[in-house]
Amino acid sequence: MRPSLLQSASELLVHYARFHRDQRNIATHMIGVPMIVFGVGVMLARATVWPGDPGLSLAWLVWGLSTLWYVSRGHLGIGLAVSLANAALIGLAHLASGGSIAHWLTWGLGFFLVGWIVQFVGHYYEGKKPAFVDDLTGLLVGPMFIAAEGLFALGLARPMAREIERRAGPTMLRDLAHPMG
Repeated sequence: MRPSLLQSASELLVHYARFHRDQRNIATHMIGVPMIVFGVGVMLARATVWPGDPGLSLAWLVWGLSTLWYVSRGHLGIGLAVSLANAALIGLAHLASGGSIAHWLTWGLGFFLVGWIVQFVGHYYEGKKPAFVDDLTGLLVGPMFIAAEGLFALGLARPMAREIERRAGPTMLRDLAHPMG
């Protein structure tokens, strides 16, 4: 079943986790996803919602809308964790978006592209295509997944971690000499 933007955090994370069980893939996502969020933030930081008014950037508007979505998925702790992490990245993105157009594009596009490369390396280890290939919902779920993984590593949100592992399987290190079918 394809994920829907209206599904719960549990359903979305289980679906996403099915594409992310190799520990090396998860590790690359812990680096690549924040790089992508930061890169998008840099690219959107210069655009303002109301032309001529520097008060609200498009980056903060997108952050606000995504925060409403994250906290409404039925797991407030994960929703707040991903929203706070994204807020920090957007704040840093605004700092990096100043200067010349070349500076702005280098930071924005550079982080965006390198973040994707890091993730594709992870999917080599996984032996599966990225989740977003089948459904763009995965682009929103990626930050939620790494926030959840961070909480799990801290011993938090254990019921959600157990549910994901029960339904998507345990994490592992895939043997690259014997690819999955």
